[in-house]
Amino acid sequence: MQRLLRQNPMPVALVASVASLLLGACGSAGTPRAAAVPQPVRTAPRAAPVPADPEPASQQAAALDSLRSTMSTAAEEVLARLDSAGTEPTPASYPVAADATATEPVTWDIEVSSYLSHDRVEFYMDRFSGAARERIGQWLQRGKRYEPMIRATFRRHGIPEDMYYLALVESGYDPHAYSRAAAVGMWQFMTATAKGMGLKVDWWIDERRDPIRSTWAAARFLGALRDQFGSLYLAAAAYNGGPARIARGISQNQVRIGEAEGDDVFFALLNTRALRAETSNYVPQLIAAAAIGKEPHRYGIVLDSVAAFAYDSVRVPPSTGVPAVARASGVHVAAIKDLNPHLLRGVTSRTDSMWVRVPVGRATGFRAAFVALPDSARRPWRSVKIKQGATVTGMARVAGITPTQLRWYNPGLRSNAIKGGTTVLVPSREVVDAAFNVPDPAIERYGVAVNGVHVVRRGETLSHIARRNRTTVSRLMQLNRLKKSTIYAGQRIRVR
Repeated sequence: MQRLLRQNPMPVALVASVASLLLGACGSAGTPRAAAVPQPVRTAPRAAPVPADPEPASQQAAALDSLRSTMSTAAEEVLARLDSAGTEPTPASYPVAADATATEPVTWDIEVSSYLSHDRVEFYMDRFSGAARERIGQWLQRGKRYEPMIRATFRRHGIPEDMYYLALVESGYDPHAYSRAAAVGMWQFMTATAKGMGLKVDWWIDERRDPIRSTWAAARFLGALRDQFGSLYLAAAAYNGGPARIARGISQNQVRIGEAEGDDVFFALLNTRALRAETSNYVPQLIAAAAIGKEPHRYGIVLDSVAAFAYDSVRVPPSTGVPAVARASGVHVAAIKDLNPHLLRGVTSRTDSMWVRVPVGRATGFRAAFVALPDSARRPWRSVKIKQGATVTGMARVAGITPTQLRWYNPGLRSNAIKGGTTVLVPSREVVDAAFNVPDPAIERYGVAVNGVHVVRRGETLSHIARRNRTTVSRLMQLNRLKKSTIYAGQRIRVR
């Protein structure tokens, strides 16, 4: 079934002070700029402070002293790092949203009722409750797990809670959603935008896939856009199409906008050419999603109760494998992967200690269990210094993994031959199984033309790009002022 809701990339403008100068990621061919935004101390709003580890301090101290008497030097270093990291954060706790029933009056904290009779809203109401009802039901069901967290985060940032339904339009509440323009995660951030909002995006960690951190960033971004335009629906339109386009549309259509204010300005812009088609449909989709999402039973959608997204947190040293965290917390690797979808390679940051989420209750005794693990169990890989003649294919075969998987941990290995003297990280099979097979997070637009610009993938040629875009190599060379047909991965090629 063709997707009815686009997973649109986020605009690249980040705060109101610079937003009007930038193009949105949906339609920008240029290089986005990002304003530095301080990162929060914690990854999510948390309950009143309670001990993360209910074991009496005396028992923990005795257990750790016993371990110290037998542990290796490497384990002592691990414990020292854990001790210097401070106390563990308390478990995440969010109030569970009450399910609406047929007898309760339905209200929204965004304007829904006033626009239900608009023709575009009616169109999506019919579609979401008709041909797309099964898909919308699946997305609403998936969203129930994250709804308490999203609403609590928005409330904390002063964003109306019912903007929760924006994530349905963006991604269907999928933390691993990946758009054709390489927007990633539940809130569909582009790489540059995510970094500007304080999210970590690199080869190893992509916090766009982290439901907690990405929701925090989305709340900050929506708040900045609302402050700029004075309207939630204009903010949503700018989220999709870019604040520069919205600001320009308002400036150029003052006569047609007339006396319209607030959210009405968006609907006044629908009668102009200021908005792209997908942005014109974006806000009506949000309104329809909010209307149906608050009363799913009315539209024949039955949702089951699900456990809310909840976790405890434990601190681990750099380069800690997800399997080691799972073993020390006494759960399956899949449980740790599910709570930490931002750990792309099945391993934590290579340079910093970090908090890792574990199932609720599993932080108890984690430190003692972790330092008690053999050194080999804590290490996600072994370092191998290569002799002349080794190849990626050969090393991968010996390790029982694929060449692509070996490159996950050695992104500098471009060719099959490995230069003598190179140090290669050979991951354990367990760590590879804990990784996610995802595209390079640095890619902004992955192999498609967006607004007339194509970003080259590795292995592509001008002839490939010309055929895909129904043009010629000579025309591409003329458009891009190329003296020869050689191109490189990541290069932006204008195709029209």
